[in-house]
Amino acid sequence: MVTNAELAGRFEEFADLLEADEVEYKPRAYRRAAENVRAFPVPIADRVEAGDEDVLQEIDGVGDAIAGKIVEYVETGEIEELEALKEELPIDIADLTRIEGVGPKTAGKLYRELGIETLDDLEEAAEAGEIQEVKGFGPKTEENIRENLEFARQVGQRQLLGEGRPLADDVLAFLESLDAVERVEVAGSIRRWRETIGDVDVLAGTEAGEDVVEAFVDWESVDAEIESGPSKASVRVGEIRVDLRVVVPGEFGAALQYFTGSKDHNVRLRNYAIDREMKLNEYGAFDVSDVEDHESDQRVGERVAGETEAGMYEALGLPWIPPELREDRGEIDAAEAGELPDLLTREDVRGDLHTHTEWSDGNTSIEPMVDAAEALGYDYYAVADHAEGPGIVGGVGLSEDELLEQAERIREIDANREITVLAGVEANVDAEGEIGLSADVIDALDVIVASPHSALSQDAETATERLVRAVENPAVDVLGHPSGRLLNERSGLDFDVTRLARAAADSGTALEVNSDPRRLDLWGSAVQATLEEGATIAIDTDAHQPATLEFVRWGIHTARRGWAEPADVINCWDLEDLQAFLH
Repeated sequence: MVTNAELAGRFEEFADLLEADEVEYKPRAYRRAAENVRAFPVPIADRVEAGDEDVLQEIDGVGDAIAGKIVEYVETGEIEELEALKEELPIDIADLTRIEGVGPKTAGKLYRELGIETLDDLEEAAEAGEIQEVKGFGPKTEENIRENLEFARQVGQRQLLGEGRPLADDVLAFLESLDAVERVEVAGSIRRWRETIGDVDVLAGTEAGEDVVEAFVDWESVDAEIESGPSKASVRVGEIRVDLRVVVPGEFGAALQYFTGSKDHNVRLRNYAIDREMKLNEYGAFDVSDVEDHESDQRVGERVAGETEAGMYEALGLPWIPPELREDRGEIDAAEAGELPDLLTREDVRGDLHTHTEWSDGNTSIEPMVDAAEALGYDYYAVADHAEGPGIVGGVGLSEDELLEQAERIREIDANREITVLAGVEANVDAEGEIGLSADVIDALDVIVASPHSALSQDAETATERLVRAVENPAVDVLGHPSGRLLNERSGLDFDVTRLARAAADSGTALEVNSDPRRLDLWGSAVQATLEEGATIAIDTDAHQPATLEFVRWGIHTARRGWAEPADVINCWDLEDLQAFLH
């Protein structure tokens, strides 16, 4: 099955290779097409395979040439022009550009100068001191490459949550359609909503395990069978591995708890059980108080739970612990004390404070974005297009005159809408922590998001000082994507979360959970540390088109991983309280 994410990946690869080949203009067109393909609300390949190529006309940024390439890829599994470009530039562009400071143009230059095609080639050249000899490079760049090689190798083995979870939803829908399946749920890291996953784990409860495994392997979306047996199977769907395990319905709850993890949570929970003369495993919860040797048999003792996951916790006198919390960060102690957080839900979110339009690098005008926000039932919505500044590629940042002009236009739109439309900006936090906005612009706007976009390789002390200076600026309402990381692409800033959160709490500045699945920045443990210091967060989408306002799903679950309740999230507040918080 060719997914939208896979199609988007091919066009991102196209854009990177064109940029590496120093082709102008075309890379931006392919990147825009990739973004819109990724966010398109229906599976494009399914429509094309059904003969409905008209669907391609509905995708912004997809003209006849790119539409033809989509059809070619769906029908043949490759794009001839892309394959020719890969022969001309035989570099592993995705791996090389995961190195901080190595973009497509740099990768192209290293290939032309040193013949570097892979991470191994890059490491060999760096260790030999050859990179610093290339014009435009130096010892510092070479050292940075050496330091980031391990990161690049590790992230290349994992998928983004935003790519794996939609596939997981499709797998669940398919298995639920089978009469023999009584219960089905995802497990593993994807159920805990980690930002990246190794594969998609699915658990099915059924009395006809072999039949369900056979149906799963024969599912039309499966591209390749990896392995299968009476109770489990692994397949490849697109570029993602999916692992299915079947269990009898009476043991479904125990297996779900066991295979959801995390490992650290399960170890702590099993030890908690042992202290109470109980035994937990994938088959159930067993009272072993009267059993001398309870290690010889997994099912030894009196089975007291296992059909439901909640029952596994209840057997220990604990409330059910939401999957997002199961990382051994105090959740079992909190459950025992009756102090688990009342986690926020989708219904708690009342607006979005960080979005973009075609005024900067978004893909549509203000009105369709407002329409989409209204359709989501929001009370308020903010346009926060880029201001000029370092790290804003392609000259898309707005001048101060343009920001003032846009603010006037937003006021006009707001006057004719039920939803409150706020005028904002995404200012740039420069290397020293300044945001570069005049008092006139600050006074004209409702909300100021300030985000780092450049100098992302600073040391932790410098980065922390920089971000603290930004949140202490009285004009800044929200510190956007604080690390500037791009998952599987760059690690971003390393900083002291506790110190930053303390400064944010003192200054009345919210730290953002950027919901773009490529960012998810802040992440779960950082959110938890932020809330422990008394600071607030904002869950924003950084949407560049109407469909990506739905990214809020990823931000909500990321915030839940950080123990966030509605009161902790400024865009869960009513408009009056939000406006009192803003600058």
